[in-house]
Amino acid sequence: MYFEQFYLTCLAQASYMIGSGGAAAVVDPQRDVDIYIDDARQRGFEIKYVIETHLHADFVSGHRELAAKTGARIIMGAAAGAKFDHLAVHDGDVIAFGKVRLQFLETPGHTPESICILVTDTEVSLHPTKVLSGDTLFIGDVGRPDLSPAHTPRELAGLLYDSLRKKLMPLPDEVEVYPAHGAGSLCGKNLSPERFSTMGKQRQFNYALQEMSREAFVNMLTAELPERPEYFAQDAEINRDGPALLADVAPPPELPPTAAWERIQAGAIALDTRPASQFGAGHVPGAVNIGLGGQYATWAATVIGLKRPIVMITEDGEQTHESTLRLARVGMESVVGHLDGGVAAWEAAGLPLETVPQVSVHQLREHEGQWQVLDVRRAGEWKGGHLQGAVLHPLDTLAKSLDSGWRELDPAKPVAVHCKSGYRSSAACGVLQAHGFREVYNVVGGIDAWSASGFPVVSATSA
Repeated sequence: MYFEQFYLTCLAQASYMIGSGGAAAVVDPQRDVDIYIDDARQRGFEIKYVIETHLHADFVSGHRELAAKTGARIIMGAAAGAKFDHLAVHDGDVIAFGKVRLQFLETPGHTPESICILVTDTEVSLHPTKVLSGDTLFIGDVGRPDLSPAHTPRELAGLLYDSLRKKLMPLPDEVEVYPAHGAGSLCGKNLSPERFSTMGKQRQFNYALQEMSREAFVNMLTAELPERPEYFAQDAEINRDGPALLADVAPPPELPPTAAWERIQAGAIALDTRPASQFGAGHVPGAVNIGLGGQYATWAATVIGLKRPIVMITEDGEQTHESTLRLARVGMESVVGHLDGGVAAWEAAGLPLETVPQVSVHQLREHEGQWQVLDVRRAGEWKGGHLQGAVLHPLDTLAKSLDSGWRELDPAKPVAVHCKSGYRSSAACGVLQAHGFREVYNVVGGIDAWSASGFPVVSATSA
């Protein structure tokens, strides 16, 4: 049996190919699917099946793309209600090819339609040696239970408790666990950076698999759920309906500076993909800075949403292509163009520029009590330690809150913005400027640099 994990770091997303006897199945594919087609061709496999463990909420899946290119059959849990041609599987259903046997387990909880897949290589054993656990069981965590409009989080958490204990925990210690996400995903609270484990280790170290009552599990899992991005519900529906093919997503046209400015004045948002230092030195008024590294698409979808028209600002054509693809992976297809010639052309055209001074933690320390301080990390990070007197508001919902009249900060006074290292805070600076804040500073290095300099932090218990 051939078994391969493909890991897309920018989305913390794992997909899989299983092959035997000239046939293969791909599980939870990313939207751009040529990596699977190329791999299958090199190894002499024909992709026969595309399997989705659930309706993904944090990315647009490649199930329809891969089926269109290979003729593979799409398989989903029967409860998904998918609106395209597919094979709906129920608990205990099996498909087999070559020496491989895949058995499906219905494991509702993260979502109502979630399934897990037991993998048996009959050349090695007549019993399963692996389980593809989707978002039901992560390494060190389990899936969040608040992604269904038809169920309350407590209802889903109760179903997850049952699924874990009746379907997965009875598996032998040596069965290997392969989830659909790793650390960095918003589909759980505290995912491990490990990309696979065993049932024995998870029984020992995963907090959610410890001995507890159903009620205690539900209370624990639904307490302090991380903020759910608004685009999650939209992506789930895109995956239920069947996404458009990538060939139908047109590349963004070049916009000369004046045309770009007209688009922005008409309501498009400028998405500046450059590093924070370049953004700070000069950017299009009202632009949001989300650097084209790390979890770029996740933050773009979280801050901007899927539908708002975008004028993209990149440094070259290669970055424009990369940005367009990464945005499409999460369902952002509303890029109306990219700024031809970048910010240099914009400045040469005599159009206005804004700046965000980049300040060190030493400068922030010198201005304590004079500057307002905004911490845009998440609540769990804040509890681990924060600056005395800082205001917490996670980047996830900052723009929405400002639109709704949130005013814990005075737009007329200076505000220094920090996160963990400086990536999120640069995005937040652009959001603040777009909402009328004029004296905004980005703290380089964030709280990591503050702590490394020996400056004091307070914890949730000591504050």
